[in-house]
Amino acid sequence: MSFPIQRPRRLRATETLRRMVRETSLSVDDLIMPLFVRPGTDVAEPIGSMPGNFRWSVDRLVGECREIHALGIPAVILFGIPEHKDATGSEGIAEDGIVQKATRALKNALPELCVITDVCLCEYTDHGHCGLIQDRDVANDPTVELLARMAVSHAQAGADMVAPSDMMDGRVGGIRRALDSAGFVNTPIMSYAAKFASAYYGPFRDAADSAPAFGDRRSYQMDPANAREAMREIELDLAEGADIVMVKPALAYLDIIREARARFDVPIAAYNVSGEFSMVKAAAEKGWIDHDRVMMESLLSIKRAGADLILTYFAKDTARVLSS
Repeated sequence: MSFPIQRPRRLRATETLRRMVRETSLSVDDLIMPLFVRPGTDVAEPIGSMPGNFRWSVDRLVGECREIHALGIPAVILFGIPEHKDATGSEGIAEDGIVQKATRALKNALPELCVITDVCLCEYTDHGHCGLIQDRDVANDPTVELLARMAVSHAQAGADMVAPSDMMDGRVGGIRRALDSAGFVNTPIMSYAAKFASAYYGPFRDAADSAPAFGDRRSYQMDPANAREAMREIELDLAEGADIVMVKPALAYLDIIREARARFDVPIAAYNVSGEFSMVKAAAEKGWIDHDRVMMESLLSIKRAGADLILTYFAKDTARVLSS
């Protein structure tokens, strides 16, 4: 008998065979495209640290979303850059706030596109933190009240889903109660349930002009060393009414995604964040890596770990590769 008897390479011999036995697949249906919207008209302002991404005025955002929708990407998530910032992030809650305007425009132009809105105050506060400041710290409960009002204002504008990203204790429950009381019982919540205090967020803070003016966010975002705590956070958010739970960032936290998939029988999202995106873009620009192969391998690893949905700035690039 020849050695070896088992030859796994037999099923790797051709592309057809590899396709037939492939265990994990990536689909355009898995993708959510993050977008930044700002005041103005006919504005597409490049974001230097995030190649190919822009701060869009509402009119140009609609055109961008037409392209996204035509590629088959089912959803976008909106981040607002207001004209004015203040200590309470008041423009984030205003009926005529930038995300509220953008949501109305998108739902009018593209009713089939799923519009998700980020619910957080950091983009709207002049201090850059995710809530109200008392004694140089973020006050949890008063912040939850504002977040609930923001979520309702987004739902009133037509948002299909709200996504609280602040990491305040109890905010999912507060938002769920506020949505239900306002008649939005069918508006789902995608909670940033396990959001870590990561250094991978740098380009996003450049894009949203949301870096903290003092201190950092480690008193409310999670310690990167903690996995058991992440499971506890997810469990709490589900008990408060979260419909989808998210792990953020994705690539450095694949173990968290895998553990969440094993424990919880709910949809799991993962955020392939700005730093993860920009590192690939920078290395590809240098000619050090194959952009498309590394992009697809990265996203496939997130899916293989157990994510059902992937928020990624690669969404358009990925859709084009998948359709080629």
